Amino acid sequence: MATLRQEAEPDEAGLDAKALDRLDQACARFVDEGRLPGFLVAVARGGRVAHLTTHGRRDVAADLPVEPDTLWRIYSMTKPVTSVAALMLVEEGRLSLDDPLDRYVPAFANPRVYESGEGGDVRTRPAEGPIRIRHLLNHTSGLTFGFYHSHPVDALYREAGLESSVIPGTDLAQTVDVYARMPLQFEPGTQWNYSVSTNVLGRVIEVVSGQPLDTFFAERILGPLGMTDAGFHVTDEQAPRLSELYGESDDGGIEPVPGLPLRGGRPRFLSGSGGMVASAYDFHRFMELLRRRGELDGVRLLAPETVDLMTRNHLPGGADLRAYGSRPAHDEPNNDGVGFGLGVSVVLDPERTLSPTAAGTFGWSGAATTTFWVDPGRDLTVQFMTQVRPKTSLGIIPELRRLVHEAVTG
Repeated sequence: MATLRQEAEPDEAGLDAKALDRLDQACARFVDEGRLPGFLVAVARGGRVAHLTTHGRRDVAADLPVEPDTLWRIYSMTKPVTSVAALMLVEEGRLSLDDPLDRYVPAFANPRVYESGEGGDVRTRPAEGPIRIRHLLNHTSGLTFGFYHSHPVDALYREAGLESSVIPGTDLAQTVDVYARMPLQFEPGTQWNYSVSTNVLGRVIEVVSGQPLDTFFAERILGPLGMTDAGFHVTDEQAPRLSELYGESDDGGIEPVPGLPLRGGRPRFLSGSGGMVASAYDFHRFMELLRRRGELDGVRLLAPETVDLMTRNHLPGGADLRAYGSRPAHDEPNNDGVGFGLGVSVVLDPERTLSPTAAGTFGWSGAATTTFWVDPGRDLTVQFMTQVRPKTSLGIIPELRRLVHEAVTG
């Protein structure tokens, strides 16, 4: 087991120690107000961690503190890992971004697109073209989530038992086949809708590689990068370090809520969309892989040009997320000036974002208010770990971005 440690003083890394103190104080207020149980925040420049703070509790009832080796449900921060896995197969010539999805998952042959109506009166038409692998990576596939409650197709997902994206008792292959029976919200490649696409991509990885998703991750990504605690479940030895998951209570505080079934052995459903657990050390290693454009400590997983492709905007017409009426990305309430690449968001126009940032910055967040970003221009990586699934945005991530931005001096 490896643990994240501070490796440099802030001033050595071009960071303002007083500004970082303000960052810690702002995050601590969320804990003191009872809106977060605890947190870990880490800021690194040039690969060296120059600021690392833990505060509060990983388990409030048991009075267990957040520590550098605490394990976190990273939810949608799993998506960039799955995207890297798919791009590795692309580089090996075993997969192409323009391949039709039904080549690997036959159930997606002849997709149909929603036209009108609701429930049993939904009318569809044949799609003009197939869902392609790139559509899964950039969420332009036409798939959706059942829990959105904003479109008639969302309701069809719920009727099929997909409100939580998986039918209880099924595995990835079985669940993906159910997705395939649902109509698409729009013609593939024409709009953006955050969806179950990355679960489907995980199934493609299984088919192409001939390995279960967790095995491929362990052998090709997690092991080579030394991400020793990351995976789809926790062992008995790891379990005491796992943070409790919380949700908002009716009185505005937090209370424990059910989370991913991480204990009790390997899960039947392997979610490339949101199923992983990791430590801060693990995710620091993954961020460093991306910051260094595909290589870390002599291990190269992707060519530099592939990471550049991954972290470039791929939305139709070069638009940003707000142009598609997109929903807030977890705790981030504003998508103006932010595009989407192959598994990560990317800042296009800093002037239009609500919190200070730099063009080319990329990253993503998770449903339990975790987030990360990589700022290539300033050799900066940031991660924030906590475990609360809020009903509405807590507003902490934009504040975090502002305060980190203020701390960068060099």
